[in-house]
Amino acid sequence: MRLGGAYWLTDPMLSDRALLPKRKTPPALTAADLKALGIPQLNVILSHNHYDHLDKDTLAALPENTRYYVPLGLKPFLENLGKRDVVEMDWWQSADGHRGAKIICLPKQHWSRRIGQDVNATLWASFLIITPSVKVYFAGDSGYFIGYHEIGRLYPGIDYVLMPTTAYRPRWFMHYAHMNIDEAIDAFADLKAYRFIPTQWGTFHLGDEPPGYPGLELRRRIAERKLDPSRFILMDIGQIVSVTPRGP
Repeated sequence: MRLGGAYWLTDPMLSDRALLPKRKTPPALTAADLKALGIPQLNVILSHNHYDHLDKDTLAALPENTRYYVPLGLKPFLENLGKRDVVEMDWWQSADGHRGAKIICLPKQHWSRRIGQDVNATLWASFLIITPSVKVYFAGDSGYFIGYHEIGRLYPGIDYVLMPTTAYRPRWFMHYAHMNIDEAIDAFADLKAYRFIPTQWGTFHLGDEPPGYPGLELRRRIAERKLDPSRFILMDIGQIVSVTPRGP
């Protein structure tokens, strides 16, 4: 994302595999592409440490002039990769971002673990980026929980929500950590946000549903629930969308 002249990546994952699962679609750009842009500073948000969100090879390849915003416990992982500009945050903490942006670390319902690490040894989080002109909420992975209503109450006027829509079946196993499509729409309503951008779908086969299925189901639910389709932006790989705040 380019917001107010600053560049942001959320959970960048450019590798061919997420530990074991092989990606089904190519990334829209590479780490070499990012370096070639000559961006003065790149900002990266990491939501948690699962392999499809925290990819060692991708992070190692990012430009030197990159700042990382991470939940509690993830700073040592970045420092071991030689990254020095790392802002570690707890839920409800805020930090100054690039070009007048403010970033707020917020709760979500999920968990964390990597090989050789205990369950929940590091924190998981969602993030809100606030610039003078636009507010963007990045949910990461999350189950549906009452926190969305509270976030919407405390931070009104969210313009865009990057909402996870993947790996939600079977429900008996996935329901706590991953929203299904109806729950993602409900969370969007709780946040009182204006535009919904589904994320993560179509990349890895991590649930019982086919990787491309969430996009189809989202379109069907929009029609069945008689929602305004203009508020849902299903992006193609590499598609560019202009970031505009909501109207009066």
